[in-house]
Amino acid sequence: MKIDLTNKNILVTGASRGIGAGIAKALAESGAQIAVQYNSNETAAQELAQQIGNDSKIFKTNLKNATECEQLFDNVVNEFGYVDAIVNNAGIAISSPFSNENWTAEWDETLAVNLRAVAILCKKAIEHFKTRTAGRIINISSRSAYRGEGEEYLAYAAAKAGVVTLSKSIAKTYGKDGITCFVIAPGWVKTDMAQAYIDEIGEASIIKDLSLNRITEPKDIGPIVTLLASGLADHATGTTIDINAGSYVH
Repeated sequence: MKIDLTNKNILVTGASRGIGAGIAKALAESGAQIAVQYNSNETAAQELAQQIGNDSKIFKTNLKNATECEQLFDNVVNEFGYVDAIVNNAGIAISSPFSNENWTAEWDETLAVNLRAVAILCKKAIEHFKTRTAGRIINISSRSAYRGEGEEYLAYAAAKAGVVTLSKSIAKTYGKDGITCFVIAPGWVKTDMAQAYIDEIGEASIIKDLSLNRITEPKDIGPIVTLLASGLADHATGTTIDINAGSYVH
């Protein structure tokens, strides 16, 4: 099966590195033009846009800022003319045990980036997709949404669970408008952001918890997102696809 995304414009948040970069590369390999959203690493974002080609462009946004989230989508539409799909990938993981003095602020920041920004961009996408009679939303959640986390990452798990419910609600509500919505729930993924945790726990210890022989990599997530963005799996709208090497099955 060949997936052709030529003339498709797709916004990928958090695309300058890690999972987002892997997704952007896979989508571009199938012909899509990518709006590469980034927060601070302009050099990495620009290098990725040049590498993947297809006249892809970069868009700087602080997703903690609600106004900037709205402006992001508008800027992409103004630059590309239209958007066919959005991949809400950007996220943060702040360790915030109860003993932290800034616990409330850390919760607010985690929810702002991991849930509120996703909701705002979904809203903007739905409004835009209704004018085009079709569109696809792919939200990156986590196995944490289902299995939970320890005290340090309660906010992270709660936000990712919110993403799942938000996505199901969108799929249920807007399907007859031609809008589909999917969730990808990774576990451990070998990225720069996760490497410190992997080093702390030990890669062998993590692999022992998997049913496969290696930790998931961004290249393992990109092909599934490409399939969902193509429209070939629209009748799976509302579903969550686990990509965690069998470390958590629900």
